[in-house]
Amino acid sequence: MSERLTVTVERPDQIVAILRPDGYINASGGEEIAKEAYALLGGGVVNLLLDLERTRIVNSIGISILIEILEKVLDQKGKLAFCRLTPTIEKTFQIMGLAQYARLFPAVDPALAWLRGETE
Repeated sequence: MSERLTVTVERPDQIVAILRPDGYINASGGEEIAKEAYALLGGGVVNLLLDLERTRIVNSIGISILIEILEKVLDQKGKLAFCRLTPTIEKTFQIMGLAQYARLFPAVDPALAWLRGETE
């Protein structure tokens, strides 16, 4: 798979940014996500939601980049959530420990509510 991943960024408010990758999260795809995430973190946004509805595969390098993003978010006292994962990606995130420090949600709205501090 050599398709190029694209990332759409949405800012529903000042507290949260949503990153919507479309494609394979490998080394280059992960770097695209990281570039957008780091720009948001550098601009003061500390709560990020990665909506993986259009992502079917995440390889090990992609996972390691997502872990690096998570570390930066936590360093800034922010929160990271993922939503709309395939069952395979969700299981991978559980096994790799991503779900221990970031939250996984079935849909966008509950993830946004958690990131905004509206729910536990």
